[in-house]
Amino acid sequence: MSQIRVGIVGYGNLGKGVELAIRSNPDMALAFVATRRAPETVSIKTQGVPVYQYSDLAAHKDEADVVIVCGGSATDLPKQTPELAKLFNVIDSFDTHARIPEHFDNVDSAAKESGHVAMISVGWDPGMFSLARLYGNCILPDGKDYTFWGKGVSQGHSDAIRRVEGVQDGKQYTVPVEATMEAVRRGEQPELTTRQKHHRECYVVAKPGADLAKIEQDIKTMPNYFDEYDTTVHFISQEELNRDHAGIPHGGFVMRSGITGENGEHKHLIEYSLKLDSNPEFTTNVLVAFARAVARFASESSFGCKTVFDVPPAYLSPLDGSVLRAHML
Repeated sequence: MSQIRVGIVGYGNLGKGVELAIRSNPDMALAFVATRRAPETVSIKTQGVPVYQYSDLAAHKDEADVVIVCGGSATDLPKQTPELAKLFNVIDSFDTHARIPEHFDNVDSAAKESGHVAMISVGWDPGMFSLARLYGNCILPDGKDYTFWGKGVSQGHSDAIRRVEGVQDGKQYTVPVEATMEAVRRGEQPELTTRQKHHRECYVVAKPGADLAKIEQDIKTMPNYFDEYDTTVHFISQEELNRDHAGIPHGGFVMRSGITGENGEHKHLIEYSLKLDSNPEFTTNVLVAFARAVARFASESSFGCKTVFDVPPAYLSPLDGSVLRAHML
């Protein structure tokens, strides 16, 4: 396959991470960056690559083989991914788990109608953790799944906080309950509520004069993000947020606890874990790998929306089958 031309839509943490990730993949090249800001105000690291206005992308629909959509899941991706799937082969990191079926249907319809490939919900969860859950269920059918996130900054939840009325800036940390994880590792297979698995800790900078009580209530009751968790909201200054919460670490664990044997006498635990110094940079490396798969599906005219479950592992690698079999099998 010739070099894959990759477009980036959105130049925040994810967009910047995609640009860096492309540099590590010689079979890919950055085609353009698109933004809703004034293009002349956006300075990218790759010389000679154009920056376009989002609203002008229809005029550039032949300039990229795959477009990576780097918006937020709360409001950007539900609109942008199906919109862009009418123009390009696309991939996004939509991570609102409860709305994935709805998002899939919307994107699938747009992609099939226009003859494009789209892939949604690619990252580490959903994404790599989704695959770990699938493999675990197939290998240990008599068992239970457990997913724990953190401790780390959730980009999606932080984005959701920043969209609350009266909020100037904010970060959200997801914190797993350690005692619960240890019970799973002992093979106890506990029945857990969402609240028993994680705590959500929010650091919020309020706008001058904002109603702090209303901000806290709006965060704690937000559907799909905070309403099912014990959530703590800390109000701090912008200076404190910049000084103490500048990084974006994350990670987590997927566990499948199962039994085998005639009487279920043998216990097994499959555990997959990630420890990430930079959540967006890891996520964008996953996106870039799966963008390669999108390009391959497009070359086969396999149109419509797909997820990580639909991708043969070899489609993620620039190496051919003989090299993979010799060195990784």
